[in-house]
Amino acid sequence: MFFMGHDVAADAIRIDHEEAPSGAMLAGDIRALRKARGLTLSKIALRLGRSVGWVSQVERGLSVPSLGDLRAFADLFAVPVSLFFGHEVANEAERGAVVRAGRRRSLGTSESGLVEELLSPDLGGSFELLRSVFAPGAELTEPANRPTEEAGYVVSGHFDIEIAGTWHRLSEGDSFRFSGKPFRWRNPGAEPAVVIWVVSPPVY
Repeated sequence: MFFMGHDVAADAIRIDHEEAPSGAMLAGDIRALRKARGLTLSKIALRLGRSVGWVSQVERGLSVPSLGDLRAFADLFAVPVSLFFGHEVANEAERGAVVRAGRRRSLGTSESGLVEELLSPDLGGSFELLRSVFAPGAELTEPANRPTEEAGYVVSGHFDIEIAGTWHRLSEGDSFRFSGKPFRWRNPGAEPAVVIWVVSPPVY
């Protein structure tokens, strides 16, 4: 979801300590992000100031973009650049099917008030699964509205969510769902709130 804005400096520190992702990993991520946003290769190329051929090569794993290119992709897709880093390659039998606890991609920072882990094995598919941890007092002040269907389950803590102008206070074991409606959230408690969040189609 990442609605609080990402910390560019924190992103830079994190990726400096990560190994560069492989061309194959980047290819799948970039292709999935583009398709989820309904963008064509030509539109991506125009916005990046690159050729359609180059974008196509990146999506096929034939060309590996530089860090500057990855930052441009991240800005274009409105995701943190760290999304492209920090995930380990699963073995062949588990690739695209299983995510081990120690191999989740982490997004966001404690300073931003929202840290999320991608539970889905990749960015493809018709939905994505996230583990979202909201710090005490964290809040999305402006309502978000996007053409998605979303659902969540509160694992622990207290979590307030406003859907189409109505606030709902949720606690451990409660769940919610909405589709194409403006929403915002806050953590009113003194402890982190942990929510498993499903988004369709994916936004990361």
